[in-house]
Amino acid sequence: MIKTPYRANRVRALLSKMLSLAVAWGWRGDNPALGIEKFQELKRDRWLSEEELQNLSSVLDSHPNQKAANIIRLLILTGARKGEVMNATWDQFDLERGVWTKPAHTTKQKRTEHVPLSQTAVTLLQDWKNQMGDTGDHVFPGNVPGNPVHCIKKFWEEIRTAANLKDVRIHDLRHTFASHLVSSGVSLPIVGRLLGHTQPQTTQRYAHLADDPLRDAVENFSERLATAPSSSN
Repeated sequence: MIKTPYRANRVRALLSKMLSLAVAWGWRGDNPALGIEKFQELKRDRWLSEEELQNLSSVLDSHPNQKAANIIRLLILTGARKGEVMNATWDQFDLERGVWTKPAHTTKQKRTEHVPLSQTAVTLLQDWKNQMGDTGDHVFPGNVPGNPVHCIKKFWEEIRTAANLKDVRIHDLRHTFASHLVSSGVSLPIVGRLLGHTQPQTTQRYAHLADDPLRDAVENFSERLATAPSSSN
């Protein structure tokens, strides 16, 4: 387990949850998992560059499974979590206003979120809705009637390989959304709201990217000074 600290921590969390329920139900008196120290985890800082995004887009465009491709596109365009997109229903979207209302029971923070959609995302959803017709409540219906798509792991592995994104997880698309926003000058509080963060420190991991616009500003100023005509006495 030392070589797989992330998996070990997830197993510990699951075990602790099970034992906590056992305590609550009166099956045992304590939760011994609480005394097990967690392994230290290093946060991943992986997001796609513009070139990688272009490669991914090209692969998605040429793939025959456009349902799964649109799931990936919507993840990139919204920074949403995979489960939020895959389980989304049409009544959550107001395409005229360009707003996605995520019900509290579907979000990690268990609160209702109203997320603005870009025009690109609205167009993607509108085109998809027109293409699918009346197929039920789910935006991305699965093979079982009344249920959404439940797994795109195999699809992502195929797409990732074709786009040469060997170390990229689906969740890194969320980091990509946030990273590009911060790098373009969007403030951390705004990015946090778009991601549904309730704690500022959660968004703080992207703080170092905010240096790019500041660096550009001081570089522009220094270039203006360098090219300004000098005054002679």
